Amino acid sequence: MHLKNDDVEVEEDDDRPMLSSQALAALQEFLSEQNQTSETAQNKTESDSDEVALVSEDWRLSQFWYDAVTAETVAQEAVSLCSDSDSRVACIACPTLYAYLKKIRPEVSAKILEYDMRFEQYGSDFAFYDYNQPQDLPLELKHAFNVVVADPPYLMHVAGNMIPSSMSSCEHIVWSSLESHAYKCEVQKERAAELLGLRPCGFRPQHSSKLGNEFRLFTNYGPGTRLGGWEQEN
Repeated sequence: MHLKNDDVEVEEDDDRPMLSSQALAALQEFLSEQNQTSETAQNKTESDSDEVALVSEDWRLSQFWYDAVTAETVAQEAVSLCSDSDSRVACIACPTLYAYLKKIRPEVSAKILEYDMRFEQYGSDFAFYDYNQPQDLPLELKHAFNVVVADPPYLMHVAGNMIPSSMSSCEHIVWSSLESHAYKCEVQKERAAELLGLRPCGFRPQHSSKLGNEFRLFTNYGPGTRLGGWEQEN
């Protein structure tokens, strides 16, 4: 068939392919599923954007990152302890906390003390720290913090071998510790209380890698109702 349109001939093909009703229905169903998948992926991306990305855990360094709830809870606690603009927070071996702290309150002055050199990505906020040499700190970091949050990388390294004496007299210390066995936990509790005046709180830290071990949170100050409060002595 030939049609004329403004003196231009247009050829219409009567033999162009046509989908059957069944094939058309299947195509429409496929396109609908694709749209739903795309929307789900977009919503997931928007939800995940609330979480903070970190470098991958290195289990050889006993690295286990906090889950979002734990990181935000402890970060909010650290923020609440910063009484003025001059307050400074030391994050010892707890990079998850540092990342969430800067997300929640970017203006807070925080330092990440880490053995893992990958955290040099945080620039001047990073300081190399080896807990086996706790006193080996740059002079400008000694007696420089109002709040210290520490997370020992191994159970055997208890309070006295983690925080240097220049920080142990700090007004606010938050301490996360592994509770893999009752006996070791009691040893931890006793030494933590003796050396740093730490007492266990009701809040239980959790990790994104879903560790089977239980962890505890200690403070050297009364948190009130925050962090589940101090546990009552038996």
